[in-house]
Amino acid sequence: MNTPVLETSLEDLPVRRGKVRDIYELKDQLLMVSTDRISAYDWVIPTGIPDKGRVLTQISGFWFNLLDTPNHLLSLELDGADLPASTDLESLAGRSMLVRKCEVVPIECVVRGYLDGSGWKEYLATGEVCGIKLPAGLQQGAKLETPIFTPATKEDEGHDVNISFERMVEIIGAETATDLRDRSIDIYRRGAAHALERGIIIADTKFEWGRFDGEVILIDEVLTPDSSRFWPAAQYAPGGSQPSYDKQFVRDWLGATDWDKNSPPPALPEEIVAKTREKYIEAFEQLTGQAFAWK
Repeated sequence: MNTPVLETSLEDLPVRRGKVRDIYELKDQLLMVSTDRISAYDWVIPTGIPDKGRVLTQISGFWFNLLDTPNHLLSLELDGADLPASTDLESLAGRSMLVRKCEVVPIECVVRGYLDGSGWKEYLATGEVCGIKLPAGLQQGAKLETPIFTPATKEDEGHDVNISFERMVEIIGAETATDLRDRSIDIYRRGAAHALERGIIIADTKFEWGRFDGEVILIDEVLTPDSSRFWPAAQYAPGGSQPSYDKQFVRDWLGATDWDKNSPPPALPEEIVAKTREKYIEAFEQLTGQAFAWK
C-alpha cells in the first residue's frame, strides 16, 4: 500500500507541505488538509493509514467546539470556500479545516500532566524538566502533582528543542509568555478532565498559538493523538511505557526490523496499517462518544 495521494486539483495554490499535513493559501484564509501520511523517528513512512487525517481533523473540531476558547477555525465544511472549480471535494471531506490566517507565535506550548517522552529523559539526567525541579524518585509515566508548562522552540527540521520559561520570555516577552502558559495549562486541565471521564489519559500535549487582529488565539490541531500522548486509563501502570492510542504499532514494528533509522523506512504490512487505523478510530469514538462516519 502506497502513501495516499489526494487528487484535489489544488496544485496551483501556494502550499506548505509538512510531514503529515498540507496547508494551502486562500487569500485571507488557509485550508489545512490532514493527509493519511504517518511519520516516525522523523521520517514519513511510505505507507499511509487510511482515514487518519479525518480522525485528527474531527477530533480537533470536537475540541474547538467543546473548549470554547478563541481559535482559528472557521469551518470544517468546504461549501462556499474559494477553491478551484475542479477541486475534488470528496477527497477533502472530513480531513480539512478552513481557518483564519494568523501570525504564528514561534513557541510550542507543551503541558505535561505525566512524566514521559523527552521530559522523562531530561528528568533522568537532571532531575528537572525545562528548568522545573521535580521530586526525586519519580517513575516513567508518573502522574505529576500538578501539570507543568514546558515550552519548546518550533524547528523546521528535526525535533523541537525544550527551553525554560525564562528563555520563552526572552523570545516573545513576559506578558505574552505568561498569558500563553496560563491559558495552555487551563485548556489542558479541562481537556484532560473530559478525556479521563471517557477512559483516556492525556499524558501531555502541545498547543500552538497565533495572532489575529491583535488577539492571540489557539491554532493548529488540538488534543489529538498526534499532538498528545493518549493512554487507556484502565491499563495505566506507572513504571514503564504505557499502551497508547496512536502510532505505537508502527513504532513497535519498525523497532523490530533491521531499519537503521538513518535511511528511508520500509513500507508497513497491511496488518500494522489496519491495527493503527483501528487505534485512531477507537480514540475518536471513545473521546467524542460518536461513531466514526467514514468507516
